[in-house]
Amino acid sequence: MEAVLLVHGDREYVRHPGEELQTDLGVLDVPEDVSHGDELETHLGEPFVARRLRGPDLFEHFERTGAPMMPRDAGLVMGHTGAGGGDRVLDAGTGTGVLAAYLARAGAEVTTYETDPAFADVARENMILGGVDDRVDVRTGDVTEHLDELVGADSFDVLTLDTGDSAAVVERAPELLTTGGFVTVYSPFVESIRKTIEAAGGDLTDVRTFETIQRRMDVSERGTRPSTAGVGHTGYLTFARKE
Repeated sequence: MEAVLLVHGDREYVRHPGEELQTDLGVLDVPEDVSHGDELETHLGEPFVARRLRGPDLFEHFERTGAPMMPRDAGLVMGHTGAGGGDRVLDAGTGTGVLAAYLARAGAEVTTYETDPAFADVARENMILGGVDDRVDVRTGDVTEHLDELVGADSFDVLTLDTGDSAAVVERAPELLTTGGFVTVYSPFVESIRKTIEAAGGDLTDVRTFETIQRRMDVSERGTRPSTAGVGHTGYLTFARKE
């Protein structure tokens, strides 16, 4: 069964039905028939509320194998490509699996490639935690070595790439994508943007790159201003489309 988020004040824990939670607040046995909204008590009488896991919760509680894609970047990918129910997505550079999980929870069928076997194993466990393991196929390997067989399969609606050799996949995007399909490339460094755009060539249209910046606002009695804490920039997203 799908895992639940157990909340007590600002504390959050993820457990599956039937599992045990041990904290300094006591021991809590999660019932097999737990429902979202249930209030559960530890053996010390401390209350926890069971909530359904949502996208931001997955970002916070997935086991990490590196820096995961931020929710704002995943949101831009989904917003600019329209990825959703019924779409077939080819993803490369699985990592923690945040983007793959977001896409699957929106209803897409995701095939994702991760070169590091240990990272791929973690991603598979994260997909189970997120309740999307039936819609995400985590494969171990370099996607560039499987392009010929992928081209021979049914076309993909969206390609999402977060690898150092993304440009090599972008070159094959017209063969991989269905008509009107999108490719998006996440680049941590500005130098790789040109490689992606050059790879798109004249075969893809609507080629655009955005820098992702987000600032949180601090509200106090003195006034309201952008927060001085944290880093607003995360990376660059390049989008292109097959005519």
